[in-house]
Amino acid sequence: MTARVLSIAGSDPSGGAGIQADLKSISAVGGYGMAAITALTAQNTRGVRAVHVPPAGFLAAQLDAISDDITIDAVKLGMLANAEVIRTVADWLARTRPPIVVLDPVMVATSGDRLLDADAESAMRELLPLADLVTPNLGELAVLAGSGGGPPVVATTWAEAIAQAESVSARYGVRVLAKGGHLAGDAAPDALVDAATATIVDFGGERIATTATHGTGCSLSSAIATLAAEHGDWPAAITEARRWLRESLRHGEALGVGGGHGPVNHFAGLWARGGTRTAPTPAEVEAEWWAGIADLRHEIDGLPFIRGLADGSLEREPFLGYLAQDAHYLRDYARVLAEASRLAPDAAGQAFWANSAHGSIIGELELHTGWLGPEAGTAASAPPDATTTAYLDHLLASAQRGDHAVLIAALLPCFWIYTDLGERLAAGEFGEAALDPAHPYASWLATYADPGFTVATREAIGFVTRAAAGATPEHRERMHRAFVASARHELAFFAAPLAAASATPASAGAVTA
Repeated sequence: MTARVLSIAGSDPSGGAGIQADLKSISAVGGYGMAAITALTAQNTRGVRAVHVPPAGFLAAQLDAISDDITIDAVKLGMLANAEVIRTVADWLARTRPPIVVLDPVMVATSGDRLLDADAESAMRELLPLADLVTPNLGELAVLAGSGGGPPVVATTWAEAIAQAESVSARYGVRVLAKGGHLAGDAAPDALVDAATATIVDFGGERIATTATHGTGCSLSSAIATLAAEHGDWPAAITEARRWLRESLRHGEALGVGGGHGPVNHFAGLWARGGTRTAPTPAEVEAEWWAGIADLRHEIDGLPFIRGLADGSLEREPFLGYLAQDAHYLRDYARVLAEASRLAPDAAGQAFWANSAHGSIIGELELHTGWLGPEAGTAASAPPDATTTAYLDHLLASAQRGDHAVLIAALLPCFWIYTDLGERLAAGEFGEAALDPAHPYASWLATYADPGFTVATREAIGFVTRAAAGATPEHRERMHRAFVASARHELAFFAAPLAAASATPASAGAVTA
């Protein structure tokens, strides 16, 4: 189930930190984000200009409204501007007991300026035991590790940071994520410190050279809270959150936001791997692809071969020439169907494409031999012409590339266009003559309208459109190109018999290339 994560923090109108960063982070790692706003800020990438803290009673109303209705899997705490706000949050946590609480104690700015007064710092210390993990920067870690009687001593080495983290963990009974990002040097280590179990889990990493660091603490803590709810394991959650944040840091400058320290690019990885366009449903793919070849289908409908086949006026020689080429086509077409079965990702696909290959050989090809004799489609018959060869080359090349989705998209028009023609011929759309049992090609027309082939076509459409809906935009476009190319070959295949017949003496018999 998707982790439902509540961020209790301040708002950043520039979108890089605070609530805005939290919601992006929660979404980026797969959670559902909610927000209760503790403070409104006027800030941008260069700094904070003003802060407005709404009444603590209204914050309490926000929190109660959420927890009264929604199961909360994790809470991330960010900017809690004063002692009253902190104690309001602490009271709510004590009453509701969320399963996971991650505290990013916004106490010390990157500049080193203290953001909370003494009363608020005291309230923050009281809040710590209600958290499962605290994620301070080095300045905040120093404040929490200090006695409160003198200025904090900020760690300048990793060893000092770990020692302070151990002190805070032991004193407040909370896990501490020590962060070394503000230390000098090329390394940017983090460590999960848990005094209760006397464990330290190190997370290494080289420093990423970037100015896009606005909101990194907010983003990391929100991601950890979300992933901890998903994994139920703190080291695993931190490992995955850090991997995501480091990816987002590397792409932050590409956003080009602001003239100061810009934000991280929270969705860089998602955009790169999944794109930013909504995937179509299978039904939408079906409608778009079918409509996209409407002109080709219209041309097929108007071909003299189709019209003559429908009304029975088609002469025998071009019809036999068509059958001879279709027999050649079916033999290699069956091989391509078999390859689609071999490449299919699941048993259902393997069975369907294998059965289709079997049907092409046993069913359709047998009909051809009834008209042409046992040599139909063999080397002893009329050889494949240029149109048949071009179509088969397209299908065989699609098979050879080994891309199952593209291959079945290339195969689909042979199902779909034939079934569409058969249904409309059987419905009398091309004239009543096609329905006459005495029609010279009645047995052939019956194969066009075979109910079993209609069922198979619906299955083929389903396999292809589901694959297209689940593909990346680039992969879906390759599928579409293969589909349209096959539809064009279908048009050429139906046009070829009469074009060949007009160039061949009547006594020549079956069409040759």
